[in-house]
Amino acid sequence: MEVERAKKDDDLNSTDGGVGVGGGGSAAEEVSVERIFEESADPPPPWQNQLTFRAMIVSFILSILFTFVVMKLNLTTGIIPSLNISAGLLSFFFVKTWTKILNKAGILKQAFTRQENTVIQTCVVASSGIAFSGGFGSYLFGMSEIVAKQSAEANTPLNIKNPHLGWMIGFLFIVSFLGLFSVVPLRKIMIVDFKLTYPSGTATAHLINSFHTPQGAKLAKKQVRALGKFFSFSFVWGFFQWFFTSGDGCGFANFPTFGLEAYENKFYFDFSATYVGVGMICPYLINVSLLVGSILSWGVMWPLIGAQKGKWYSSDLSSTSLHGLQGYKVFIAIAMILGDGLYNFIKVLGRTVVGLYIQFKNRDALPVNDRSSPTTVTISYDDKRRTELFLKDRIPSWIAITGYVVMAIVSIIAVPHIFPQLKWYHILTMYIIAPVLAFCNAYGCGLTDWSLASTYGKLAIFTIGAWAGAANGGVLAGLAACGVMMNIVSTASDLMQDFKTGYMTLASPRSMFLSQAIGTAMGCVISPCVFWLFYKAFPDFGQTGTAYPAPYALVYRNMSILGVEGFSALPQHCLMLCYIFFAAAVFVNGIRDAVGPNWSRFIPLPMAMAIPFYIGGYFTIDMCVGSLILFLWRKLNRPKADAYSSAVASGLICGEGIWTLPSSVLALAGIKPPICMKFLSGATNVKVDSFLNPS
Repeated sequence: MEVERAKKDDDLNSTDGGVGVGGGGSAAEEVSVERIFEESADPPPPWQNQLTFRAMIVSFILSILFTFVVMKLNLTTGIIPSLNISAGLLSFFFVKTWTKILNKAGILKQAFTRQENTVIQTCVVASSGIAFSGGFGSYLFGMSEIVAKQSAEANTPLNIKNPHLGWMIGFLFIVSFLGLFSVVPLRKIMIVDFKLTYPSGTATAHLINSFHTPQGAKLAKKQVRALGKFFSFSFVWGFFQWFFTSGDGCGFANFPTFGLEAYENKFYFDFSATYVGVGMICPYLINVSLLVGSILSWGVMWPLIGAQKGKWYSSDLSSTSLHGLQGYKVFIAIAMILGDGLYNFIKVLGRTVVGLYIQFKNRDALPVNDRSSPTTVTISYDDKRRTELFLKDRIPSWIAITGYVVMAIVSIIAVPHIFPQLKWYHILTMYIIAPVLAFCNAYGCGLTDWSLASTYGKLAIFTIGAWAGAANGGVLAGLAACGVMMNIVSTASDLMQDFKTGYMTLASPRSMFLSQAIGTAMGCVISPCVFWLFYKAFPDFGQTGTAYPAPYALVYRNMSILGVEGFSALPQHCLMLCYIFFAAAVFVNGIRDAVGPNWSRFIPLPMAMAIPFYIGGYFTIDMCVGSLILFLWRKLNRPKADAYSSAVASGLICGEGIWTLPSSVLALAGIKPPICMKFLSGATNVKVDSFLNPS
């Protein structure tokens, strides 16, 4: 997914060549984490006691919170940072507060453990992740009439399916669980035998382990306090801004920071606390790449192509027509995304194959039985302890295989009833191939921390869409196939990340699997309901230039149109420019890998550059402000910045994200803001004054 690149890229340099690295402990490890916990805490509770009632209640509350945040980000720009730290921190705070109250009342029955903390974090991330993998800002909403009207091609009823709560919830329940079953039998191979790194899972485990030490608990309380302060500020700021947005183009979000001409070309600071927070979390390179892409597209390319109006495309076309300037914006962005995706798909797949070869070769070389060897393999105490407990609560392979087969049969029968354009044999073919792709994605994610779920989804768009054919609703079939494939490979890599976290916190694999399944079930209900609230509350929802344009919905739909109908939809010279930018994306990625990590951090990322090509550069200004704040903070006080920046950023993101709930309720109730604050040029202001005061 485009988003995953933004989340994961910072880890790539640290995990290059990561086969067998970071298995949770090494022979030279100076401090044994597990010995510390053995001395200061009770042994890990059985897996049934890790899945507590309070854990599920807290998970449900936080799932709603984070789903609103992810949904807002998904429907505005599609850039979603990792929220694992926020989920772990808030789950620690909520349950710690809960247990403290019960302890004072003398009715506390079970202490709060790091295993329970891990279960909550896993459940929350699994649930809120459905807001992305469910396609509410991409393939699923791309099926709607709202998005189809913005595309001149394939907007017949056969290629349109409008959102409805019933079929959305049913579809997600059918397809979201297959990925969980597909990789369960491989957990020992991935985590124990191959010792794959899974940097996000490892980082989350270190965070949770630190919370449950005396020093870490003190820091966690301070971090929660900082998060709460900036959450409150962000929420109140969102509420304050609402008062000035009674019409289109009103409010602080439309302040022409760099002048009216720059504003017309999408360059302005829109006072979004959310994206300032996102900028603080995303690596500097991501934010700079977004800014470079904004300048290249809206500062150079679109004004030059716009000057060809009447020559390259008709001057009578509307601003949203894909046969005009809008077509260049959308299709060139698609070309860069596909070029970047293809390059990294081949790179990660190649790295996966090489890694597997090395693993099996090394396994064959290890001494077995009484074979004498001068080399001995030393395993740390932490690894021994973690492996012992990880293998204790086995999940029988027959359960995983039976679950996959049963869910596949149900899906093959049910999905064609939801999408008649997607035939049973299309789904059967995907489910035969899916376990292999899920394994590749989970293994590649373990090496690079990079999930290619959206790349596999795009592959399904082109193959299944072309197979179905234009006359049989191939556009809708491709989008539906994208949803099936994305959900399988995304949940597979997420589960393996969670197994890694559980391995390092001594959480039972059974509790982790059930927590992921419960979180997925929650997400299959919560995410459609939250999306439905946005969909019903805002009349201009999904329209270009509005508060919630869902930009990737149009991008995904046009990918499907390209796969089914070819290049006939492109305006003049657009295909040539697409070839150039596709090749440029591949070339820049190749240069980045060739020069090595020391120099690649100065070369922009094509995927990140492509995002503002269609959306505009306003949010990149916000994110660069976030980067600047973090940079200056680290210069002034690096230890404090490193300790609190994630909490501050999470507060900024969550506060304004949660404000969307009351703002949606107000919109549904017909309550409009009382004031419209607009910014006009001097000449326009004179005309307005003359009109209002003709005397």
